[in-house]
Amino acid sequence: MKKYLIIILVIASFISAFGQNEIDSLPRIALTTIAQVNQGNSYITFPADIGNIETLWFEANLIPNFYIRQSKNSRLMGVLTPQIIIRMYQEESYPVRTPSYMPQITVYYQLRDLEKAKSLNLFGRFGHHSNGQEGSFYLEDNSLNLKSGSFATNFLELGLIVTNINSRFNAYQFFKTSFEIHSEGFIQEELVGIYSRYRWHSAFSIFKLSSKNEANDPKKPAFSLKGEMTWMFGDYNNLDAISPDRINLKLTFYYHPKFLEDIGFFVQYYHGSDYYNMYFDHRLDVFRFGLMTEKLRF
Repeated sequence: MKKYLIIILVIASFISAFGQNEIDSLPRIALTTIAQVNQGNSYITFPADIGNIETLWFEANLIPNFYIRQSKNSRLMGVLTPQIIIRMYQEESYPVRTPSYMPQITVYYQLRDLEKAKSLNLFGRFGHHSNGQEGSFYLEDNSLNLKSGSFATNFLELGLIVTNINSRFNAYQFFKTSFEIHSEGFIQEELVGIYSRYRWHSAFSIFKLSSKNEANDPKKPAFSLKGEMTWMFGDYNNLDAISPDRINLKLTFYYHPKFLEDIGFFVQYYHGSDYYNMYFDHRLDVFRFGLMTEKLRF
C-alpha cells in the first residue's frame, strides 16, 4: 500500500507545482486539442517491457479521431474514434491474439470560456470494448479462455475537463474527472461479478512547449507528463471496498525531439488491471518504452 501512496503523492506534487496563477500569454486552447488530450495518443512499444506482462514484440494503440463540428469556433463538437489495441507475442508464428476493438463516440461542450487561458468543458462518451471472438468464455478447467473466449461490454462515461495555461512554466495543463458505467444490460453476462462496472477516472496533464513549437505549432509539446488514476467501484471478485486491487495508476512521460516531425519517445509506468479484453483479471506492474504520436487526426 505504501507503494501506491508514494505514486499518488508524486502525481499530486506535479499538480501542486504547476497549479499556479496563470497569465493568458500563450494561444487559446482549442476544443480539438482538449479532445485529443482526453482521447489519448497513438503509440507502439519497444520489445523491452519491464514487469509481469507477457513477453511481447510490441503493443500498438491506434486512436484515429474524426472530428464533427460546424466550425473551429463551435462550442459543441463530436468525435468518432475507432480505437484498436494490438499485442504481438514473442511466440511461434508471432501471434496477434484477440485485439481490443474499442470504437467510441464522444461529444464535447465548452461550458464556460473563463478567460483566454481557461475553459470548463463537459463531455459524454458511449463506447464499446470487444475482442471479435466467439469461443467459450471459460475453458474446461474453469480458467478464462484467453485465446478465443468472447469478450464484450458497452459503457457510458460522463466527465468534466478544466484547462489552463501556466505562463510561469510555459505549459498547457489539463485536469479531467469522469465516471464510467457498464450497465448490466450492456455487458456480457459472464463478466457480471468479476469485472468492475463502475469506474471513477482522474487525470492531470502538463504539456511543456518549446519556443520553436510555440511559434509553429502550439499543439505540439516539447514534452508532456500525464498522471492518471482509476478507482473501480462495485461488487466484483469479493474485493473489499478499499482494496488496493481497485486502483489503477499510470504515469506517462513523452518527449518530442526537434529532429522528428510527428512522433516522439515515451516512457510509462502502469500498475493495475490489464485493459486487454480477456486479460482483465491480470494485475500488471510494468515499465514500457516506445514511440508516440499526437498526429493521427482527420
